[in-house]
Amino acid sequence: MAQPGNTFDTYDMKGIKEQLEDIIYNISPLDTPMFSAMGKGKATNTQFKWLTDSLATAAADNHQVEGDDYSAQAQVATKELHNYTQIYAKNFIITGTDDAVDAAARSTQLAYSLAKNSKELKRDVEAGITQANVIPTVGASNAARKTAGLRTWITTNNDMGAGGAKAAHTNGVPTGVRTDGAQRAFTESMLKKIIRECFVAGGNPDTIMVGPFNKQAISGFTGGSTAIREVPAKTIVASIDVYQSDFGTLTVKPNRFQRDRDAFVLDSEYWGYNVLRPFTNSQLAKTGDNTHMLLLMEGGVVSRNEAASGIIADLTTS
Repeated sequence: MAQPGNTFDTYDMKGIKEQLEDIIYNISPLDTPMFSAMGKGKATNTQFKWLTDSLATAAADNHQVEGDDYSAQAQVATKELHNYTQIYAKNFIITGTDDAVDAAARSTQLAYSLAKNSKELKRDVEAGITQANVIPTVGASNAARKTAGLRTWITTNNDMGAGGAKAAHTNGVPTGVRTDGAQRAFTESMLKKIIRECFVAGGNPDTIMVGPFNKQAISGFTGGSTAIREVPAKTIVASIDVYQSDFGTLTVKPNRFQRDRDAFVLDSEYWGYNVLRPFTNSQLAKTGDNTHMLLLMEGGVVSRNEAASGIIADLTTS
């Protein structure tokens, strides 16, 4: 069919009002499972320290002669560990005109940018804790301080691909970074091995933290028997959110901001985050017809005893 001649339609019309929804759609994830789960402490210096210790190996042959005269046994000193605070920051400049115009879906551009950058900053902290492959770094006037995160703190309990190497430690503190190895598929035997090693070392792991791909890999683990669940009719259950191991129950948490090739087995009691400066925003010096905002936080990871946790590294991601 065709229009009658000289039909006036919207293609000819001028002055049609633009339709723009008064909503900004943003699906970017905001959840930060590791940072949110860490107990928050207070840092009072850019370097913060803590002590760790361990008991002597249990001795099955501890049988003594009655009335014996004892000589002193050598005692092992506690270890003093440390990390540094790291500054995370975002900044932006909004012109005076930006806030004067009638913009859709926001009260002002300044308010919208503050909210958006605040969310981005928290995501950066999560990625720094779980992804960064750095040692505790003091920094200098021309170099940033760095806080060591999970990847370099965890060194006792490792399962790595061929060629992979754990971070070197000196007196309990990371002095080297991890080396990636050949990737391989995540298996339940790898997971059981690391959980067992954490338990033998004295830990009681309660969390398995993985990226999206390997969360689905865990959901394919069969365990020791068929799972029995009460679910609504016509519902297919294809996920494992709780893993019952021989050494306790662990919650399986997907994390969008860690590397998908790493799986962390964590004892939450032994991880914390010391905050020197909490999340704050401030207006920088005005240099013209604009507003310059700075958002920042400063803090660092506390690894109270890394041997309570473990990592399964070099996993396939597709």
